[in-house]
Amino acid sequence: MLLDRISAAANAGIDAIQLREKDLSARELVELGTRTMEIVRRLRTSGATATRLLINSRVDAAIACAADGVHLRSDDLAAADARVILAQAGVSTAIIGVSCHTVQEVSLAEGHGADFAVYGPVFEKENDDAVPTGVAGLKEACRRRAAQIPMPVLALGGVTLSSATDCLKAGAYGIAGIRLFQNGNLTETVLRLRKQGKELHR
Repeated sequence: MLLDRISAAANAGIDAIQLREKDLSARELVELGTRTMEIVRRLRTSGATATRLLINSRVDAAIACAADGVHLRSDDLAAADARVILAQAGVSTAIIGVSCHTVQEVSLAEGHGADFAVYGPVFEKENDDAVPTGVAGLKEACRRRAAQIPMPVLALGGVTLSSATDCLKAGAYGIAGIRLFQNGNLTETVLRLRKQGKELHR
């Protein structure tokens, strides 16, 4: 079932899939990651997608299953340290994302060489005690920082197709989510988000 969803997401043109199965053992996570990479790699080879696979938090598992990169929690090791571990394992092109909840965390992730940050929650979510930052908070996190080419920031947390435009206008590079990509027609969702992005950057 999960692998079917992953295949559907890759076929729909999702940029990246984050594998965050917290209940799995290290061995089970590597097995799932390996099977997922087989799906993603096959679709990439055929030209059907450019989807990348990121393993949540576990740099060792990302290396073991030859994933495209790792997504770190805000309280994980720094992106720079993860980069060193990956390089020591012979992985020089890994993508590293970081979950951030404050502007300071975004700046820190950028300073440590992360490729992108996922910032949120922007909007209120059901069964979540985290305080939403709103579009204003997202805009502050996305504003131009010290880097000559600012690190991309993705909006996360209660984002819908209707509110995605506000997030993109605030400076978000893209949208991250779970429910947004699980409800409705996945391909249509991806197409509508891409259309919104193109219209804003004409």
